[in-house]
Amino acid sequence: MTTSDDLAARVARLEDLEAIKQLKYRYWRCLDTKQWDEMTECFTPDASAAYGEGRYTFAGRDAIMQFLRDAMGVQSGTWGHHHGHHPEIELTGPTTARGVWALHNYLLNPRAQRGVRMACYYRDEYVKTGGVWRIKHTGYTYLYNEEWSRADMPSLRVLAPVDGR
Repeated sequence: MTTSDDLAARVARLEDLEAIKQLKYRYWRCLDTKQWDEMTECFTPDASAAYGEGRYTFAGRDAIMQFLRDAMGVQSGTWGHHHGHHPEIELTGPTTARGVWALHNYLLNPRAQRGVRMACYYRDEYVKTGGVWRIKHTGYTYLYNEEWSRADMPSLRVLAPVDGR
């Protein structure tokens, strides 16, 4: 027989899993829409990141955010489309968790005539402080990373406005 305490624990677990999913989705949305202030809140102050199989490694939320602003900010000319899915989240304690996410990413930089398509797997660690889940560590490894010169395709055009949002 299920007790009310068992049900409450199961509901709390489901709420934690959903909150972690929402956190990661917010991370990608903010990255694509360049919402840097909101994205900053996704990380713990002492977060770390290892992007591109560790090629780009950062310690601390400020360092991570500076890299992302530089690499993906309006001035870089780079626009991204990050689609994360298939979350595998494990609650490792009352305030800790880890997750694996599949990512399909498309980047374009019309000014630099560069296109990039990637399939990756993120491996994250999360902590819950003050009732809020945040990213403690994030990073990905490639399944593939495909890059090309957009100049090689003379008919290729960006038709939707890229207006600096």
